[in-house]
Formats: sequence, structure tokens, C-alpha cells
Amino acid sequence: MRFITYEYAGQSALGLLAASGQHIIPLEAGERRYLGDVKLPSTMLALIEQGDSALERVQAIAVKSANDPDTSLLLQLNQVRLLAPIPRPLKNIFCIGKNYAEHAMEFDQTANPDVAIPKYPVIFTKAPTTVIGPGAGIKSHSQITQALDYEVELAVIIGKRGSYIKPEEAMDYIFGYTILNDITARDLQKHHLQWFRGKSLDTSAPMGPYIAHKCLIPDPGNLTVSLKVNGETRQHASTADFIFTIPTLISTISAGITLEAGDIISTGTPAGVGAARKPPQFLRAGDVLELTISGLGTLSNTVID
Repeated sequence: MRFITYEYAGQSALGLLAASGQHIIPLEAGERRYLGDVKLPSTMLALIEQGDSALERVQAIAVKSANDPDTSLLLQLNQVRLLAPIPRPLKNIFCIGKNYAEHAMEFDQTANPDVAIPKYPVIFTKAPTTVIGPGAGIKSHSQITQALDYEVELAVIIGKRGSYIKPEEAMDYIFGYTILNDITARDLQKHHLQWFRGKSLDTSAPMGPYIAHKCLIPDPGNLTVSLKVNGETRQHASTADFIFTIPTLISTISAGITLEAGDIISTGTPAGVGAARKPPQFLRAGDVLELTISGLGTLSNTVID
């Protein structure tokens, strides 16, 4: 199941990406047609919170829609505007820095892995107001930064409340996965030392195009992750290269901080960011970014003034 938040006729709604990849199954209309009533919530956060009971109804809708010769219920992707799967998180996004060894090394001046590679997860956050959806413009914020950078990342969506989660139980707390672009103002990040401001400018967390339920991603530790700027590949790696695995990240964050349904953990970016290129290549208005992760589609956005 691939969950979508979209806008149609001026209203936001939840849907499933159909097997064709070109159509959306509207969940509310699907409930009415196939199940006879409406019990599912109208937001992604509420649906995740509802847990297994919601998933059972969604699965029933998906199966009945796939076997229905009448396709009038379906919406074409080009009829709607895709929003971020979770348009407004309830709290800050948990982010992980330096979770790929090559990325950690490309920023280090010592060339010593023992110095560059962290011994514990580097954790920071991005404000909820950073989130935008597929196709939305990434503001250049040229009034305050000349060093806007990109970072393709696998984002984990938490499915249920938990604290002091054991690593061996961590995967049970996941709802699904999506793509996140950890847009960063490198100069602000450096000036302010603490990363929050440089990571939290408006529009600095493009997300989507959908959340793939975890049943579709059996091995999130072996996904290809890539990013293109204007068609040029800048980042290409595998989540098999994580320094800290997803269970380790969930266990570490939840040790003293309660994770809740709908929380987002962005797992870090591989080498190839603009700041590390020689000379550095930062984003400018008109640049088109395409982020692709195995099984999660492609997230595209353009930088605007």
C-alpha cells in the first residue's frame, strides 16, 4: 500500500496509489462504494494513529478496487496536486547527521576515519514548517543564504507510541517509509554552530511522493538512494552503507524521548552534497532536483526565488 495525501477540487484527501502508478484510489469514496460507510479518518496522521483497524479497511478497499472493472472511482495523477504525505508533522522531524562514512569523511579535514566517523548517532531536528510536497517550490532564501544545499534521505514513519524501544523490536514500531530532502543553508549552519536554523528554513524539507507501507519495503537497509540536479547525478549510494541502522536509530532516540505515531526520522544523506564538491556547487533558482529511492518513487522539486 502506497499512501498519498493530495488536493482535489480545493480539498485535501487521502488516497492509495493504484497498481498502475498513474491513478489514485480515493479512500473516502472507496469506503462508500466497497464497504458501505466511512470510518477512516481524513488525515494521514490520524490514519497512522488508528493502527491495524485502519489498515484492514484500506487493504479491503485496495483489493476490491483492483478487481472492479468500473474505474470511474479512480483519479488520474494529473488531476490532483500531490501534497507531502504528512503535510504538517505534529512535532519536529528527527534527523541524523553523518550516517554514511563517505559523507562524514567528505566534511572532515583530518582524513582520519577515527575522527570523522561518529561513535554515536548525531541527532538534530527540523521544524514542522519546513515540509512541502512534490512539485512545490524550494525557496532560495537568497536574502540570507548563498549556500543552499541538498541531501537525499530515507525517512522512517513511526507507526505507534513507544519509549525505550529495544533494537530487536524497533521494526515493529514502523508504519512505512518515504523520501525526504534535507535542504540545508550551509553558511547558516556554520555561523550558528547548532544546526537548527540552517536546517529549518521554510520549504527545506520536501517530502514524498507517498508513504510506502513497510510491507512493501522488506529490507530498508538495502535500498538504492540517489539525487540529480538538473539531470546530473550528484548522490548515489545504498542504505546498506548506514553507520547506524534503523533499529539503532529508533532505539537511541526513544531512550528517554517518547516516539509517537506519525513521527518522522530522516536517516542521513550519502556523500556528494554540494558543499563538498570542488568548487562547491550550491543550489540556485531554477535548479530541478530529482530524488529517487528504491520502492519509494521519485520526489521532484524546483528551486525558486
